[in-house]
Amino acid sequence: MNTSVLSSLMTCGLSRRVLAGWVTAVVLAAAFGSATAGGKPYSYFVTGNAQAPIAATLKAPSTSSIVLMGGGPDVDEAFRWMITRAGIEPGTGGRFVVIRATGTDAYDPYIYYSDAALTRSSTVADQWVGGASLGLTSVETLVIPSIAAANDAFVNSVVGKAHAVFIAGGDQSDYIKYWKGTKLDQTLSGLMQNNVPMGGTSAGLAVLGQFDFAALKGTVTSTQALGNPYNKYMTLDPDPLSLTGGFLAPPALANTVLDSHLDSRDRMGRLIAFVARLVAPDAGFGCPGGILASGTNSAATARGIGVDVETALLVQGNKSSSAAFTARRVTNPSTTTQSAVYFVQPLNPPTVCGSGKPLTMTTVEVKKLADSATIFNLSDWSGLTGYTVDAISGALTSSPY
Repeated sequence: MNTSVLSSLMTCGLSRRVLAGWVTAVVLAAAFGSATAGGKPYSYFVTGNAQAPIAATLKAPSTSSIVLMGGGPDVDEAFRWMITRAGIEPGTGGRFVVIRATGTDAYDPYIYYSDAALTRSSTVADQWVGGASLGLTSVETLVIPSIAAANDAFVNSVVGKAHAVFIAGGDQSDYIKYWKGTKLDQTLSGLMQNNVPMGGTSAGLAVLGQFDFAALKGTVTSTQALGNPYNKYMTLDPDPLSLTGGFLAPPALANTVLDSHLDSRDRMGRLIAFVARLVAPDAGFGCPGGILASGTNSAATARGIGVDVETALLVQGNKSSSAAFTARRVTNPSTTTQSAVYFVQPLNPPTVCGSGKPLTMTTVEVKKLADSATIFNLSDWSGLTGYTVDAISGALTSSPY
């Protein structure tokens, strides 16, 4: 594909990410193509060489790495961080695997190449990751749209060999319906136990908490969630709530439910409602079915993390008893939004929380991270000064933004 053609098509309004995926699919189709041919239950794409040898010096990381991306434009630095946290360097080789239930291989060229000319240059353009220049030998995408696909031996072989895994956006109910409880679930859990970096954006982020908004009956607005925390759209996983039985549940995100697109879709209200649902009934307070506490007891407090668009929270494990898990926020240099991350925990239990009843929960602490220098301690929820927000009769009394 001539790069002048690429530039001409971009002037017609096609995004670089979508167009690059289309171009690479055209260029590589003869060599790789889609694995749906022959009736296979998945689609498989690869950019680079998935059969390239991996250096013996590339070892499993000693601590965990998780990327929580808030949707919208992808954050280039977050993908580079996953690659380096995997221990990949020029000469080692490494496989980066993207998994999704619907969609295309558009991530492959974006992560692998350094620019719109599809080079492997060490000078990386904005909106490209440059993974090959960092040492990747392949970026692979698997579209896994069914339980059969999630149990497929080839799918699990590809994912099991990954040095980093990223869950694309889409519909998180697909991930819960099709992936949870399958061989893929076991494979991903095994990778997390071996500290293989893992991340997700939008729906991919939504399934990385210990508790997930499952969206099994569609999405829910902040107004609906605050107005009735038990409305039919408020489907959580696991159901019923329990400390075990969730989908992925990395230890760094214990007691936590996640949400994306927080600013662009006004989701703070529903995030607060998700967190409220986690708080156990006690002396007439709390929410039916909840299993966690409110307050500042980090071992048992219900928590929520909300991530703006074009924002990534980089969560890493540390060999420290006081800061076993820390996080920092990154965004793109060209971002036009605040690109903030919000850490939410209720200091008091809900006083009104029941089916058909507007939520009342006062003194919800919110800590806002809007710079890339601050390190937030996820182990004790410290590192930022917070402010409080009240939900009174189904409405927030102040703007958390």
